[in-house]
Amino acid sequence: MDTRIKNKGFTLVEMMVAITIFSVIVGAAIGVFVSSMKSQRKVLAEQEILDQTSYALEYISRAIRMAKKDSGPECLSLDNLNYEKTSSGTGGIKFKTYLGDYCQEFFRECSGGKCYLVERKTEIDTGFITENNLTAPNLNVASFNIGPADTWSQDDSLQPAITIFFEIEGKENSKISIQTTISQRNLDVQY
Repeated sequence: MDTRIKNKGFTLVEMMVAITIFSVIVGAAIGVFVSSMKSQRKVLAEQEILDQTSYALEYISRAIRMAKKDSGPECLSLDNLNYEKTSSGTGGIKFKTYLGDYCQEFFRECSGGKCYLVERKTEIDTGFITENNLTAPNLNVASFNIGPADTWSQDDSLQPAITIFFEIEGKENSKISIQTTISQRNLDVQY
């Protein structure tokens, strides 16, 4: 009988080295995967907030550009105004729509720890009111400012201009701040 047994397997040390190397490679791959998933969630949250902000800004801008002077006054507190600051919610802007059939208002309203951009339209003839949120429920409008009201004067030959600033916060600590100035499309200068 042959007393020499040929060992064709791996030793315990070789197995431990192989398992350690395999674990390090798998751990690095998982780390890269987890990091890329976090980055993707952040990018998607920023894209959502950008989409919402773009929509709200375009919607508000179009309405403000098309505003009609309220010579009645039917919407605003004084004759011959184009815009008026309001105290609805946490401040906003009100004006007569371009067809002259509605008073339109944009403002920030807070409830349940979240704030939203809100549009309120009041039909001039009937007083019927409709309200729409312009931002999604999962976003928070941290600030919404309209101004400066001193540039809305009808006593000069300058076109009224409105500066809008708002800041919206979303998931994954995403945040965007936007400021823009808008003037009416129809010239409102004195001749």
